[in-house]
Parts: sequence; C-alpha cells; structure tokens
Amino acid sequence: MGPSRLVVGLGNPGAEYAGNRHNVGFRSVDRVAERHRLRFNAKRARSVVARGQLASQDVALAKPQTYMNLSGRAVKELLVGWGIPPHSLLVVYDDVDLPPGSLRMRERGGPGTHNGMRSIVDSLGTTDFPRLRIGIGPPPPMRDLADYVLDDPTPDERSLIEEALARAVEAIELFIRTGPAAAMNRYNQEPKAASLGSEAE
Repeated sequence: MGPSRLVVGLGNPGAEYAGNRHNVGFRSVDRVAERHRLRFNAKRARSVVARGQLASQDVALAKPQTYMNLSGRAVKELLVGWGIPPHSLLVVYDDVDLPPGSLRMRERGGPGTHNGMRSIVDSLGTTDFPRLRIGIGPPPPMRDLADYVLDDPTPDERSLIEEALARAVEAIELFIRTGPAAAMNRYNQEPKAASLGSEAE
C-alpha cells in the first residue's frame, strides 16, 4: 500500500552539487527526514526514498536521482507505482523569481523557468499539483542562469536561505497534516530580511 502523502525535493545528486542554489529542494526534505528520524535508505523509481509516520500520516519523502532536467520521470513512476493522486504530491524546489528567504506554496500552476518542474509537468500532463517554492533570487546582470543556480549562495544569501529552509520544514509538515491551504495562509508571507531581488508570480 502506498503512502498518503509524497513530498519530492528537487536537486542534483552528488556531493559536488550539495550546497548549490538548485539543491534547496533536496535540503528541505533532508531536514524533514532528520527532524522526524526518517532515513533515505530505500531506492524506488529512480529516487532515494525515506518513508514513515509523520503527523499520523503515512508519508514518503523522495529525492530523484535522475538529475534535475529529468525529474519528471521519477515523479511519475512514484505516483503511478504507489497509486498516489497528484493532489497528494508536494514538490519542493528553488525559484529565481523569488527573493532569497521567501516561500510560496501553491496548489497548482505552471513550471516557470525551472527545468525540473517543466519535466514534471510534461511527464504528468498536468499542472494541478501542490508545490513549495523557495526563493534563491535572480542572477546578476550578464550572469548565465545555469551557472548561477549550480553555484553556492553568497554568505548573505545563505543566511536568508537557511532561515527559509527552517520555515519550509514547517510548511511541509503543515501540508502533510492538513493540505496546502493552511500552509499557504501561514507561510506565503514575505520575510522582513528578504529584500534581495524582486518577485514575479
């Protein structure tokens, strides 16, 4: 029997990518697992998976090992294999259109410029699934986007992103307990410190 909730953090596997801006999705689910003493000790559908009880729910946390651009293959296999409907899926990922330190929970929506989300939308054939975006801020002028997201944050950005990750864990827990609406109401607030960049919905 499959879990009642699936939380997928997006990122790239490998130690060389661990601290990159693009890997905040991985880091978010790592923190949830650590907080609830779950271990990524299973492999399924091209992903590493941690599974257990969280807020009286049978939950699976997953980190696709396909690299970012092919994340959709893993997510689709997880949903189909476990028979999980898209509304019980939460995808957590970085967003350059949000200032560092910002969170945005949404019940549905397009993928924007994020290649991992584009892959998921293409694979699932729908945009109707919840997602949690963690702001990493836009690249500086003339900076290549791909290089920017595959680089580590600056010290100032890192401080804001670390605060956002702590709140992301709480938002994920609230999603697991009650669904996206309550998390949207509580966590879609601009942190006072997040003044870098500009938001584009």
